[in-house]
Amino acid sequence: MKNKTSTMPSLKLRRVAIDTYKENVAYLHRDCLLYRTEGFQALSKIEIHRIGNGNPVIAVLNIVDDEIITAPDQLGLSEQVFQQLNLAEGTEVFISHASPPSSLKSVHLKIAGERLSYDAYHKIIQDIVNNRYSKIEITAFLVGCAESGMERDEILSLTRAMVNTGERLDWGEDLVSDKHCIGGIPGNRTTMLIVPIVAAHGMLIPKTSSRAITSPAGTADTMEVLANVNQSQQKLRKMVHQQRAFIVWGGTANLAPADDILIAVERPLSMDSTGQMVASILSKKVAAGATHLLIDIPIGKTAKVRNSTEGQKLRKTFQYVGDKIGLHIEVVLTNGSQPIGRGIGPVLETIDVMKVLENDPEAPHDLREKSLQLAGRIIEFDFDVRGGQGYEIARDILESGRALEKMNAIINSQGRNLVLPELGKLQHQIVASKDGFIEAIDNLKIARIARLAGAPMDKSAGIYLNKKVGDNVKKGEVLFTIYAQFNADFKFAIAAADKEPSYSIQSELNHD
Repeated sequence: MKNKTSTMPSLKLRRVAIDTYKENVAYLHRDCLLYRTEGFQALSKIEIHRIGNGNPVIAVLNIVDDEIITAPDQLGLSEQVFQQLNLAEGTEVFISHASPPSSLKSVHLKIAGERLSYDAYHKIIQDIVNNRYSKIEITAFLVGCAESGMERDEILSLTRAMVNTGERLDWGEDLVSDKHCIGGIPGNRTTMLIVPIVAAHGMLIPKTSSRAITSPAGTADTMEVLANVNQSQQKLRKMVHQQRAFIVWGGTANLAPADDILIAVERPLSMDSTGQMVASILSKKVAAGATHLLIDIPIGKTAKVRNSTEGQKLRKTFQYVGDKIGLHIEVVLTNGSQPIGRGIGPVLETIDVMKVLENDPEAPHDLREKSLQLAGRIIEFDFDVRGGQGYEIARDILESGRALEKMNAIINSQGRNLVLPELGKLQHQIVASKDGFIEAIDNLKIARIARLAGAPMDKSAGIYLNKKVGDNVKKGEVLFTIYAQFNADFKFAIAAADKEPSYSIQSELNHD
């Protein structure tokens, strides 16, 4: 390969200011001599070789016809691959065809329903981290795992592979607590309340959080309204030393880096298979240095887990993998019958969180209560706290104002946003079609409407729930309010809300 590239014409690097998000992309002009003579094709993979030494960098090739993007004697590079190659614009490089990663054979076996070994998963994940897979090939791997299913030992192998292909933090303490919810419940922003409560108790809780995959907001999306969530490992250690806690995006510290690449493919596909989910959650927690983890599994007809039988099965999977990788796990099954809190979308969820921390009488009771229950369970990880005492300790910390004080300290340490985004200027109210009481709220439909309104990419977009399950309602009374910033998103959200009602209203007569 090297001998061949040395006889081929070199190309001058050109930086193309395009964010291809977790994928290396290169651009070659159609009139380039190499394109015409060497058989390079769009969407094929190429190796980019530095002159002299260094390992080649792999990228997916795009062909362009505009010299403003890339001239015939140039090789254009997207932002990610340009930074990875770390060479100045105009530097001469050679390109060659990239051989397919050998681990693709294992992907084909998985698609055919075969069980894969740890070595097979490790090679797949290593190739993904090294940018040897295109997004199409990553999709094939994800679909193969989802459709063929994964046995618990395979989930364990995938988890270990994802941990072992990235960095791992060590905080030097015997008890490092963490919490994670599997998601699926809009507005369920308990983490932003649990972390300051637990940290105010004195326990270490360094929280690396995810961005939304299929929901209107992840914890990182919502925390980003208040503070910077992109932090270096050096800054994380400083914050832990000062505050005993942080709430950051886990994608910036090279912790289980394959997870962020997989999520980038899962998000547009709205995929969230059980095996991938367990491996994603636990690999991030182990890499982040957690020793004790609380897992929240909401159960409900429109939640990710529909019934307690499924919940118990998932609980056992988490506990099995956790035990094998040395992670103490406690799993709680919670009520996932409706959204938690009132706000859905980053800004609206932030408002709910701050109301709880400020002990505002208007704070959503369900968000407050669930956060206290979960925080109490984590506090009981403390060797000096007896079982059953955690809830009262958590409540005292919240009501005394210590949780708010700790949250403000965490925000300041991460870098407070001085200008907060305002709610979307476009608003539309969805009203009740009849008198009665709210019998049910569809989590999936509400989440979809909020995403169509622009959340989480547009932090000011989302939904405010004026009514919750069990509330009485009169015909014409507001059920929920849609907020959007852009007219196209606004129209999509209204159309979806009108087409498929997300609220079930039972008449009082039938109720009796």
